[in-house]
Amino acid sequence: MSPVRAEIVVDLGALRANVRRLSDLVGPGVQMMTVVKADGYGHGMLPSAEAAREAGADWLGVATLDEALALREAGDTGRILCWLAVPDEDYAAGIEQGIDLTAYTVAELDEIVRGARRAGRAARVQLKVDTGLSRGGSTEESWPALVEAARAAELAGAVTVTGIWSHFACSDEPDHPENDRQERAYLAALALAESAGLRPEVRHLANSAAAILRPSSRLDLVRCGIASYGVDPAPGLTDHVGLVPAMTVRAQLAVSKQIRAGAGVSYGHTWVADHDTTVGVVPAGYGEGVPRHAGNTAEVWIAGRRRPVRGRICMDQFVVDLDGEHLPTGTEVVLFGAGLDGEPTAQDWAEACGTINYEIVTRIGGRLRHRYVDRHLDADARTAARGVTR
Repeated sequence: MSPVRAEIVVDLGALRANVRRLSDLVGPGVQMMTVVKADGYGHGMLPSAEAAREAGADWLGVATLDEALALREAGDTGRILCWLAVPDEDYAAGIEQGIDLTAYTVAELDEIVRGARRAGRAARVQLKVDTGLSRGGSTEESWPALVEAARAAELAGAVTVTGIWSHFACSDEPDHPENDRQERAYLAALALAESAGLRPEVRHLANSAAAILRPSSRLDLVRCGIASYGVDPAPGLTDHVGLVPAMTVRAQLAVSKQIRAGAGVSYGHTWVADHDTTVGVVPAGYGEGVPRHAGNTAEVWIAGRRRPVRGRICMDQFVVDLDGEHLPTGTEVVLFGAGLDGEPTAQDWAEACGTINYEIVTRIGGRLRHRYVDRHLDADARTAARGVTR
């Protein structure tokens, strides 16, 4: 096997601890959905899903039917919801596997009904209403027709309406007035559905930020994605939960050398040394999902110190300033991690790149290997040391 140039280390113990903390926070009677879409937000869908189930997750959430089917193929037998379909989706395959499908429109519901006929069994369907995100979900004007069609399909034995849900647009800003408006709109849509005879198993509105910051939105179930991986869904507002980032991205120094004052670094010479110094080459670049915007803005952790990225990020590598130190090749480089030892976090990289922490962890990958560790006790001990109790 070739040597490890760079890798993603995922602490499944931290993920389990996060799921348990979130479950403790929302309290008994509220089911937990761990969202594992987009390859588990870059952490690996299947290992993340297994860890979440071990921590008590009642549901798994994914975007696509293919993701849901992959979970079933891997042996997951619990409740799974998917919500993003395309024309000619093979709904029958999902229905046969007992996957909850989402309908936004009457036309989509009709496709699911046809899939149920092919599968020879009723489809589990959740209806999504658009309460203000203007993305997926039925509009307020179309909602009565969708509810009527769903009730008719249920009476015909083609579907069972198992859930009614929506999604916040501004839950990471708890004082934003849109949150109140969306919650009112959701409750009105729910009341209309119930008046038509629908009795969903689960009513859900809260994503990670709302699950933590807006108790009124917890209802029957919360959908926790980014928070399950220990990444702050509302930076600076959720420290009290004690989430532990599960992902560390690390590499080895491939080159370490001295450069003279006046030397330009990387393409375009966007950084020029103003004094003699040493630099190191890190063997990961935008081919691995390292954001190009990190050039001259982000920092990494090497030999107990943060070191600035110098010059542009390249496809396979980038350069860091070692500030005159002569460090041997093979020295560990941490791009970002939990931050418990001083290393940068995904949030630090997000701020350096002008993006959000979701994008940082989800886009990283490419040629990077995933390595899974289990530091459950270590994660709990470190969190306790920071003064956070469960």
